Amino acid sequence: MTFAQLGVPESIVAALAERGITEPFEIQAATIADALAGRDVCGRAPTGSGKTLAFGIPLLARAHAADPHRPRALVLAPTRELAEQISKELKSFAGSARAQIATVYGGVGYGPQLKALRRGVDILVACPGRLEDLIERGAVDLSNVDQIVLDEADRMADMGFMPAVRRLLNQTPDDRQTMLFSATLDGDVAKLTKQYQRNPVHHSVGQETPDIAHAEHLFWNVAKDERMQTAADAVNAVWPAIVFCRTRRGSDRLAKQLGRAGIAAAPIHGGRSQGQRTRALASFSKGKVKALVATDVAARGIHVDGVASVVHYDPPEDLKAYVHRSGRTARAGSGGVVVSLLQPDQVRDAKRIKNKLGIDGALTGPDPALLAGLSESERTARAREPVAVAPKQRTTAAKRDAAPQQRARRRHASNQPGGTRGSKRVPRGSRSANRRAG
Repeated sequence: MTFAQLGVPESIVAALAERGITEPFEIQAATIADALAGRDVCGRAPTGSGKTLAFGIPLLARAHAADPHRPRALVLAPTRELAEQISKELKSFAGSARAQIATVYGGVGYGPQLKALRRGVDILVACPGRLEDLIERGAVDLSNVDQIVLDEADRMADMGFMPAVRRLLNQTPDDRQTMLFSATLDGDVAKLTKQYQRNPVHHSVGQETPDIAHAEHLFWNVAKDERMQTAADAVNAVWPAIVFCRTRRGSDRLAKQLGRAGIAAAPIHGGRSQGQRTRALASFSKGKVKALVATDVAARGIHVDGVASVVHYDPPEDLKAYVHRSGRTARAGSGGVVVSLLQPDQVRDAKRIKNKLGIDGALTGPDPALLAGLSESERTARAREPVAVAPKQRTTAAKRDAAPQQRARRRHASNQPGGTRGSKRVPRGSRSANRRAG
């Protein structure tokens, strides 16, 4: 199946081919034809499955010129990072369509956003909080919107945005096309589909929750006053790493402590400005920092390939949070390590999560050297495996993405705890993803 066979206009097919994108991913092949036909689409697919092109191609193919302050298409996203990622992806193949695309989210000044809206925006990518602010200011009118996309609807529900989403949808025409994409389609998302979509065609691909079975899960019993050093040792053994803290203050404090220990780390949470968050993600993607220290909410907007380890510095609130956190590593069939740092009163909850997920692994003392050994074992095992050639969407990017991960594994195996100097920078592709978070 090719994009042309799905009915994608030739100009967009050519623009995609220039980027090395020649074959659709599963969710794209399933939804694009229906979306191009103007049908409402309800798509379930995990993060990283190619949803942006699944709705982006139909948006651009059916784009109409907009009047000032009155966008014709609207994409709602839960976080600033995801909104930026969507906008960047759309612009990368929008040249021939000549569509005007703009992004609005909180944490930055209003000036550039107001200027863009005055010029006229064909496709507006927005976070709910800032969009409502702009509507109250009279800068945006949604009465001309004929296409709307709700991306990562389950995350918007988790972050408490559903009331705002409903208010925004109520301001759009009843005969609009509504495309909804989510990793899960239950709860509030199911209610939203029932209330705001008209006879949607349903497509479901991939697993409903992130596949964390490919990761090695370790549970370490750590005294409170030893957690920071243990986290530092874990990051040093296998990085790049995402370290999860419960609070913004805790994230800032741990990032500073890791820095004093000689480990480059950057905090990322809703209390940081958009500029700070963008710089943190850029530094992480370029290998300038070994660890992102994140809160759960902020991490929902992080889409970065090649994360080698996840450290639960503070335990997750529940099973769902454990799965989403741990799913940041061991993606696309690659390996990874998940480390939980547990104090005595947290062991019981951790065992409950472990048993429900069917995860093997006993509670042990910290063993950072084991992490490097696991990374080495994975690299060796993969070297012995026959190479499986799967359908690739980006023929040139596939080779580029594989090399950094292989270099990362070699570095992880040899980089012993405490050795921060002299390690090589590991380039990786970054896929970044508003109020409350922006």
